[in-house]
Formats: sequence, C-alpha cells, structure tokens
Amino acid sequence: MKSVLSFIPFLILLASPITLSAQQEVNYDESKVPNLILPDLFVDFQGNRITTAEAWESKRRPELLGLFAEHVYGKLPTDFDEQIFEVGEIDNHLHAGYANLKTVNITVIRNSKSQDIRLKIYFPKTGKGPFPVFLLISHRDVEEITGNPENQFFPVQQIVSRGYAAAIFDVEDVSPDDKARFTEGILDTLYPEQLALSDGMRGLSAWAWGAMRAMDYFEIDEAIDSKRATVVGHSRGGKAALWCGANDTRWAITVSNESGCGGAALSRRKFGETVARINTTFPYWFTDNFKKYNGLEENLPLDQHQLIASIAPRAVYVASAMEDKWADPKGEYLSLKLGSRVYSEIYQVPITLPDQYNYSLHTLHQKSVGYHLREGAHDLTGYDWGKILEFADLQFD
Repeated sequence: MKSVLSFIPFLILLASPITLSAQQEVNYDESKVPNLILPDLFVDFQGNRITTAEAWESKRRPELLGLFAEHVYGKLPTDFDEQIFEVGEIDNHLHAGYANLKTVNITVIRNSKSQDIRLKIYFPKTGKGPFPVFLLISHRDVEEITGNPENQFFPVQQIVSRGYAAAIFDVEDVSPDDKARFTEGILDTLYPEQLALSDGMRGLSAWAWGAMRAMDYFEIDEAIDSKRATVVGHSRGGKAALWCGANDTRWAITVSNESGCGGAALSRRKFGETVARINTTFPYWFTDNFKKYNGLEENLPLDQHQLIASIAPRAVYVASAMEDKWADPKGEYLSLKLGSRVYSEIYQVPITLPDQYNYSLHTLHQKSVGYHLREGAHDLTGYDWGKILEFADLQFD
C-alpha cells in the first residue's frame, strides 16, 4: 500500500519520466524530480495500519529491515563461534596532551577461521568515567587520520574535550573499500556463503557488522558507558552507520553525515547520485538485488525514510552540506522528516520539522531527531562534529 505525500506541498513537483539512459546525466534540476509516491511507513504486509509501539517493534520494523536486507544492503549475519579482545594502552602518542589511548584487537572466530579488527579509543584525560562514546566507521586510512592532530575528519581533541570517548576503526579490516578486493575480509574468511546469495552481505553490511563488534567491546569496558554510544559515518560510511543503527538497538544515536543515495536521501527523487550510478561505480556496496532498480527507483518496495524510521525510538541525526548536491541535501532532509513520523505518531515524541526546506545555513536539534545544513562541500568537518556533539549533549542531558 502506498501513500501520496500530498500533505507536504513542496513534495509534489512536475512529473518527468526518467529512463535509465537519462540517468547517465546527473539531475540537479528540482523541476525534473518525479512526483514522490512513497511506500507507507505504517501499513504492514497484511494491510494493517500500525498504531502502537508494540506493533511497530514486533511487526512493522522487522518487516522493513527484511525489505532493506533483501533489496538494498544484503543480509547482516551476526553468528560466530568466539570473540577475543586484546587490549593495550599507549602512553606515547600524538594526542597524549589531552587523551589517553587504548587499542583493542578484536578477533572474531567462525568455523575455525578468524578475522581481526583494530579499534582505537581515545579517552578524556580529565573527568570521571564511564564516558559516553562516539564510534566513527572510517573509509579513510585510520593511521593517517589519527597521525595528524589537526585532522578534522576525526578531531580527537574536540571530542574528548566535551567529555566523550572517541573510537575509530578502518573498514579495511572487515571489507576493503575496493571493488577488486572487497571480499578480502570477513566475506572470504567468516561468511563466504554470503557471496553466492543475491541478497547476501556485501561491503556496507560488512562495515555495519564491524561497528557491531566494536559495540560488543564497549559493553565490557568499564570506562565506557555503552548505553550512551553513538555510531557515526560520513558519505559511504554514513550509509553503513544508518544500516548499523537500524539493526543494532544498542546504539543510542545514529549519525549520517552527507550519506546521499543509499543512505539518508530518498532514492525516488533521482537527484544527484542515483541507484544506477552508485551500483555502476560501487557494485560491491549493496546486494546484487539492488541492481534491479537501476533507473527504476519507483519500483523499489521501500525508500530511505523507512530506514531512518527503523532507528526509532533511538535518536537519529542527519547532516548535509550546501555544495554537496551529489548527496541531495533536500532528499536527505525529506527522508528525515518523513521517517520522524514514527517518533511523533508511534512514540509521542514532539517533532516539529518545517515543511519547507531551507537551503541556507541552519540547525534543527530536538529530542530524538536532529539535522544541520552547513556551508561548503562534501566532507566531515570540525563544524559537523560540533553540531553532532551539541545534539548528543541534548540527548544525554
């Protein structure tokens, strides 16, 4: 069952049929965005309307996660035989003036094969733990990032100075961000059977899996308050963070920074990066089934507002940048606004997000839901982190 979004006037735009060949030209023209007819958040597979938290959590949310696993991200297996944590403390490091550094080697064993994930955690030197923690899913080289105190992609000082622990792992350890090597991690060693499945695990699900293993460690470290943990991702990492936060209810906050197509942005808008574009350039991120929707986003049985909704009632944050039209800032915001209906209509959390999208610098922070649009291009910056930290402060106050 589908619903036409006539209750948000600016969503109804001129219809413009778009074929796969037309998709090869990037659309940045709002007048060419198709009419948005989106799958209903609240109607289950049997046609019943979901109105209670119990029905949402036991029925509708699992349905939605199943749809996303089948059609977009692939399965997210979590079975393994053993998990071992080897913990070390490093005294001499570049952030030693304001942070204590702990390294954790996470070894996961399944069917007599093992995979290691290297986790770095920076703790505030002042204050009393246990500390709330941010985990960044990084598709950039972690040693390079943490080896530069001025780096703003993962600004250790900014995070720990606010009383948070700052954790990071490199997706290279679970599934390299490379279409020729993406299986050289948990897909070859732990879950090779997934590669034969059209809805099997691929890169983004593997990255989400890695974040979940970090959370396993957070739960046993007495210096970390795992009940106040936030998973963060930028761009492709933001796609993985949303998928992680939707599946793993242990995260208090899920943060998507400029995640675009296959992340926070509505696929049916066909604005900026599209399903065809992303599946052509990065065929290893999503399940094979997702390729059936190249140029045919209107045939998807879901859209990204339903992924954001699946994170409820835990908090979700979406960030965009004005010059990052490739990621479709308006589509990211609309997805958040529509997905936030679960917070207000199912969990009775007051949410007041404007109907009209504001393409100027602005911030919207509320209990459970947050958004900001900053100046500049596609990146994760100190400004973004500042807004994310402010939102976390509000949630944990």
